[in-house]
Amino acid sequence: MKFMKLGSKPDSFQSEGDNIRYVPSDLATDVIVIIGDVRFYLHKFPLLSKSARLQKLIATTSSSNEDNEIHEEDEIEIAEFPGGPASFEICAKFCYGMTVTLNAYNVVAARCAAEFLEMHETVEKGNLVYKIKIFLNSSILQTWKDSIIVLQTTRALSTYDEELKLTGRCLDSIASKASIDTSKVEWSYTYSKKKNLDNGLRKPQAVPRDWWVEDLCDLHISLYKRVITTIEARGRVSSDVIGEALHAYANKRVPGFSKSSSSVQITDVSKYKALVGSIIELIPDEKQSVSSSFLTRLLRASIFLGCYEETGLMNRVGERLDEASLGDVMLYDVDLMQSLVEVFLKCHHSEEDDIKAKASVAKLVDGYLAEKSRDSDSLTLQKFLSLAEMVSSFPRQSHDGVYRAIDMFLKLHPEISKSEKKRLCRLMDCRKLSAEACAHAVQNERLPMRVVVQVLFFEQVRANSNGSSSTGDSTPEITPASRSTNTEDDRESWDTEDIKALRGGLASLRLTKNQQQENSKGKLVKRGGLGVSRVFSKLWSSKERGGEMMSSSGTSSPGSVNDDSKSSSSTSKKH
Repeated sequence: MKFMKLGSKPDSFQSEGDNIRYVPSDLATDVIVIIGDVRFYLHKFPLLSKSARLQKLIATTSSSNEDNEIHEEDEIEIAEFPGGPASFEICAKFCYGMTVTLNAYNVVAARCAAEFLEMHETVEKGNLVYKIKIFLNSSILQTWKDSIIVLQTTRALSTYDEELKLTGRCLDSIASKASIDTSKVEWSYTYSKKKNLDNGLRKPQAVPRDWWVEDLCDLHISLYKRVITTIEARGRVSSDVIGEALHAYANKRVPGFSKSSSSVQITDVSKYKALVGSIIELIPDEKQSVSSSFLTRLLRASIFLGCYEETGLMNRVGERLDEASLGDVMLYDVDLMQSLVEVFLKCHHSEEDDIKAKASVAKLVDGYLAEKSRDSDSLTLQKFLSLAEMVSSFPRQSHDGVYRAIDMFLKLHPEISKSEKKRLCRLMDCRKLSAEACAHAVQNERLPMRVVVQVLFFEQVRANSNGSSSTGDSTPEITPASRSTNTEDDRESWDTEDIKALRGGLASLRLTKNQQQENSKGKLVKRGGLGVSRVFSKLWSSKERGGEMMSSSGTSSPGSVNDDSKSSSSTSKKH
């Protein structure tokens, strides 16, 4: 930090309690200057030789005393003095020629105080106003961190700073340094991001583009807004760096923005609401200037402060929901999450290039529902269905995420009826489950039996297909004859031994798949597949005999393949 020492005499100011300052001298004090609640016992001559304002005040006071009665000391009370007693003491010491040190923390107050006391060159050459101007221009405003400190101090003196325009000069100084080519940055700055290490030795680092963002985080939002606006006006800093600056500021100043700050006690909610609003106003128009994570965390903070409906963040977050992470959205309630998906749908309803974005949102919603299912109070069946159905048509490479969400909900809501379970399972396409998910599903007692049978069937088809492609045999056409029914499925209507046979046959099929490379004729595969097919045929024909087949206008269960009775009969004969 830069500093400047003025005067050569020892500092002999003394205190008596908290409210009295005086200069010990053989000469009696003849003037009392009252600043706030502090009384300064001083001598007229050194003060009058430097301050035109005190000359006028003392002359007026002395004239008034002569008209009334004789006083040993004249009293001058200044109700509002820039910088208070501390800045007046600096000016008084300068008048006495005592040593005083100016730095970034007190130079603005001293400058305003000197201006108030009219300590100009017209009164005496080399007066305080002149010396402070030289110090500010040649030293303080040439230094990066000192300029920031000085700017921060101007906030308390804004009333007196209007004519001096010190705030504007600080803003220009900071903006010009933040906009400079990074190769020319030679001053100290804060940068706490992780540096690369090479064999335990720190590599020499090029100055990063956002080297300045952390140093501005201590500024009050009113000053911070002016700094960012001034930097943007110069047009030399890209919008993504501005976005990084806003992210750093929000992370440090906004309660609820980071998880660690969610427990902060808020004493002035309106203050922080205004803070969030100001940050949102500063976000550049360019879409990629800030990350989706920044937006979702800012929305989370506005929810924490109870002002998310006022901030206008919903559209920004919903538009880029495909970029959000699961951790970002987990603090959103289901209604808000549904609103965000609605915004996303409005913005991505027809574009062909949105396939990837929709797949990302589908994965995000699947994960969200699985995690939210752990809270049985916040996620009802209807809310689960409403949110899941909004993305049911979105492309997915796999339905494992859908299965996980359904299974988690069933696990924590064992009270739901069979028909409700069937409604949930219609969201899932059994043909798009991975081998691992199928292995879990066939043993899952929480699933309706029809879903278990469908999983077993499609797993058999997949295993048969893989086996045939390896051995050169053609895969037999296997199509389930049963369709969804309006009657309730009941575990008792299925033969337990048949289900066990299905599972056992499928296990045998998987085992022979590993052996088929050593058996070129593929006989083992055919035997394993045949056993499973017989059980399927038995189950389906029993369903037909029970009169549970629907007409062709019936609704298919999720993951099933519809076919007419003729092809079903043909398939059964083949097996």
